[in-house]
Amino acid sequence: MTEKKKKNETWEWIKALLIAFGLAAIIRIFLFTPIVVDGVSMMPTLADGDKMIVNKIGYSIGKPERFDIVVFHAPEQKDYIKRIIGLPGDEVEYRDDILYINGEVVEEPYLDDHKAEVAATDGAPLTEDFTLEEKTEMSVVPEGHVFVLGDNRRKSKDSRYIGTVSTDEIIGNTNLVFWPIKDFGFVK
Repeated sequence: MTEKKKKNETWEWIKALLIAFGLAAIIRIFLFTPIVVDGVSMMPTLADGDKMIVNKIGYSIGKPERFDIVVFHAPEQKDYIKRIIGLPGDEVEYRDDILYINGEVVEEPYLDDHKAEVAATDGAPLTEDFTLEEKTEMSVVPEGHVFVLGDNRRKSKDSRYIGTVSTDEIIGNTNLVFWPIKDFGFVK
C-alpha cells in the first residue's frame, strides 16, 4: 500500500469517527439522554439505580399529559423524576387516598398494588389528605406549570414541598428502563 493510500484511509477513518461522535452528541443533547433514578420516591414503579432514556423532544411537539413520568430541574440544582398529576387549570385534591381533579375522581391504576401493600402493613393511606391550595396557596395549577408527585407518596419530595413545576424546567418525559436488564421495558 502506498503512503498516499494509507493517509487517505486514515483520513477516512478519522472523518467517520468524527461524524459518529458528532451524531451521538447531537442525539444526546437534543433528542434523547440517559438518566439514573436516584432515590426511592418513584417506588415501586422505578427503583433506585434504574437507568432510563429521557425523550427530550416529546414536549417540543406535544404537551405534558396527566400521569406522564417526567424529568425536570428542581430547585436544589438537581434533576428530579416524578409523575404529572395536575395540569394547568386543574384543582387537585386527595381525600381518603383518592385523587380528585376538578372535583372528579381520577383513577391511578399504577398505584393499586402499592396502596394495597401499604394498607396491609399499617392501615394508613399511601397519600395523605391535602388540597392544592393547602400545599401551594393556589386554587388551580397555574398556566405553564404542572403539579407532580412521586409514586412513593410517603417518601417523595415533590410539588407538595417544592410547589408546581414550570414546564420550562421539564427536560423531557421517560418511560423506558434499559438497565438493569431484568427490568428492561416500558413503565406506566
